[in-house]
Amino acid sequence: MNATVPLRWYAGLAVVFFGLLPAGMLTLLVARGDTPGQVGLLLVGGIPLVLAALVFAVRGMTGSDPELTSRRLHLSMALVAGADVLMLGGNALIRMASA
Repeated sequence: MNATVPLRWYAGLAVVFFGLLPAGMLTLLVARGDTPGQVGLLLVGGIPLVLAALVFAVRGMTGSDPELTSRRLHLSMALVAGADVLMLGGNALIRMASA
């Protein structure tokens, strides 16, 4: 059995649940005006990180070399974690500072 099969699942789920959904929800909060306007600046850095994670996840899932596939999938999950820290952590800090 290929050891990267579970990693492919986890990377795909991480991009969807921890990358795309939070970015979408934060975008909706900014668009509706339910959060301070400075949070929109966090999206400028966070959304490209999520898109890069999506690209690396797709490239990792379709690759044939296990070493390269593993590296791409790990990078994808690291980019999602960085985007979450930037967007969600930044949102929390901005909300605490404005309260």
